[in-house]
Amino acid sequence: GGGYRPKYTKLKTLLEDEFPGDLEISGESTPRTSGWFEVEVNGKLVHSKKNGDGFVDSDQKMAKIVSAIEKSIGK
Repeated sequence: GGGYRPKYTKLKTLLEDEFPGDLEISGESTPRTSGWFEVEVNGKLVHSKKNGDGFVDSDQKMAKIVSAIEKSIGK
């Protein structure tokens, strides 16, 4: 529960801590409660709640996003 904002804020904080100064993270809420929670890295969709990935609620999902960011910024 708690909706979109707390989950987005938690993920944003985790990623900013992992990649200080390297990311520009933005969010946009939708009129519906469930939203379309998606993560894009350089225009490439790497996580989509709408497409069945759910929220970023496991180490595996977080690792997938971190890996995509690392590839994108050359770390």
